[in-house]
Amino acid sequence: MSRRRRRRQTEKPKQPVPPEVAAFAELAAVRQATRVKRLAYTRTQAAQALGISTSTFERRILPFIETVQMDWGKRMIPIDELERFLAARRQRARAEWPQPAPPGRKRALPPEVVARIRAEHGQGKSIRRIAQDLNADQVRTSQGGRQWWPSTVRAVLVRPSPADSAQDASESS
Repeated sequence: MSRRRRRRQTEKPKQPVPPEVAAFAELAAVRQATRVKRLAYTRTQAAQALGISTSTFERRILPFIETVQMDWGKRMIPIDELERFLAARRQRARAEWPQPAPPGRKRALPPEVVARIRAEHGQGKSIRRIAQDLNADQVRTSQGGRQWWPSTVRAVLVRPSPADSAQDASESS
């Protein structure tokens, strides 16, 4: 067994209790705790809990948090104070976020092009022929592309038009 491991496993000698703490312990009512909750972090523990470096914690967060100065010089960060600080920061940051865009691609295809594709398909033209005509007329696709493919035309035909969606919604209600 290594020396370090042996040293860790040996019991550490108990340090003497200061007299003022011993007097207070005699006066205090002792109650057995059923569950122990951590009350405070050291600066290093708080930084690890947040997943940031200790120096970043000391520069960016510690100035805004009330700490507890212990008799032996260590500064303790109360957990509820840290959680309060983080909750306030998160709320403010979330309020500044832009509203998310609807999922999927934007529908930038002009209604005239959609009407043209539907009309030509209604007249019996094949989707390949419609794509060739759109390419010949140099009509841009919904994403700004120059090339129309039969699959792109089919996607326009399969996709419900805004007018169809409004009709379906009014019929169902």
